[in-house]
Amino acid sequence: MTYQPYHHGKLREALLERAMEIIEEAGVDGLSLRQLARDVNVSHGAPAKHFRDKQALVDAMALAGFESMNRLIQNAAQSGDDLRGRFVSVGKAYVHFAVAHPALLTVMYSTKHHPDSSVELRSTGEQGIHLAQAMIAEAQKAGALAAGDPEKLAMVCFVSLHGAALLAAGGQLDGKSVEDVITATTDTLWAGMAAGVPAAQRN
Repeated sequence: MTYQPYHHGKLREALLERAMEIIEEAGVDGLSLRQLARDVNVSHGAPAKHFRDKQALVDAMALAGFESMNRLIQNAAQSGDDLRGRFVSVGKAYVHFAVAHPALLTVMYSTKHHPDSSVELRSTGEQGIHLAQAMIAEAQKAGALAAGDPEKLAMVCFVSLHGAALLAAGGQLDGKSVEDVITATTDTLWAGMAAGVPAAQRN
């Protein structure tokens, strides 16, 4: 594919955008700063102004991926007044992002958990779980969910949805639709957290 020249002052964004496309097509091993330069029609040394090497590019992709995912999750968390509906929307946002960007998701988490990951990346990568904790605490305060440790409950929700996301991204749902799996997962999680709460209060 031949790319048009990047807009002035937007080289970094153009390189990141193309790099994210490449890893979905060929994995991280397919990344090359020289090839990126050719793809966006700049000199082979131009990417070095923004990324000192391939690892710096990968780190930047991980951060950009979390920032993009966080925006989707935050928008979903504010999508309505119904607590359970917002919870489901967040689950959908996460799984759909994973299905659309499976290679990027792997880069995001592997880079975040690397011993040399930056404080900024770790902090940005934890925003989603903090948002989930806040949503659970809000639902508990409203009486829609039973009492419990929001941190532990948010982690259980993350593990469940991340597992669903990986299976969906890998096409391993055994014929079930992504939407059906998201619904079953979020229904089960909500019911578990709401156990003991009268049905009328759960929404």
